[in-house]
Amino acid sequence: MVLLGTIVNGVCIIIGTLLGKLLHRIPENMKGTVMYAIGLAVMVLGLQMGMKSDNFLIVIISLVFGAVIGEWIGLDDKLNTLGGWLEKRLGTANSETSISQGFVTATLIFVIGAMAVIGALDSGIRGAHDVLYTKAIIDGFTSLILTTTLGIGVMFSAVPVVLYQGTIALFATQIDRFVPQAVMDSFIVEMTSAGGIMIFAIGLNLIGLTKIRVANLLPGILVVAAVVSLMYGYQQFIL
Repeated sequence: MVLLGTIVNGVCIIIGTLLGKLLHRIPENMKGTVMYAIGLAVMVLGLQMGMKSDNFLIVIISLVFGAVIGEWIGLDDKLNTLGGWLEKRLGTANSETSISQGFVTATLIFVIGAMAVIGALDSGIRGAHDVLYTKAIIDGFTSLILTTTLGIGVMFSAVPVVLYQGTIALFATQIDRFVPQAVMDSFIVEMTSAGGIMIFAIGLNLIGLTKIRVANLLPGILVVAAVVSLMYGYQQFIL
């Protein structure tokens, strides 16, 4: 089943959130320290991923143009608007914990990164789900901790995760017919680096040092694909 790994990932996020709600009486000092710990770990993960680029110019171009596109379409605002709509629907708009914050933060953490893309591609191309199973365990634990601080909004991040990874997995079943392996290899490397920088920014936001609108950087992933494809086409042309 092509979507098995993706479905398991979404279920683990929901289970982690529900467990997090049961443990909501964790002392505030402990939750704050745990959140700092997660933020620091996310920053280190982002740095590790960010260093993997073979051509950092691609990463810079992708982030710059991705930011321009993201700000132009207001992607971050749209995500927050969706989170606000969920708050109103659930009648928690005036609660201490923001559903919008939980939804946006968790979505960015769970969607950005190489594991989501590589795992979904592995599911689609080889029918292997080990990468997504591993990601599901990590996301489930992370959602548990996030929920104790950010609330039930974390659970709704399962929807974009399933849609995002599921789309990639379904697309991957046909990808080898029209995308050269060299292009895919280059895309995964540069996407990992660009995504790592975004993840580092998420870590900065989690520990309260910055308020970077990371969602507005997400179009950079598409720019990576475009730049890599153009460079491959140019290389083939001159050869």
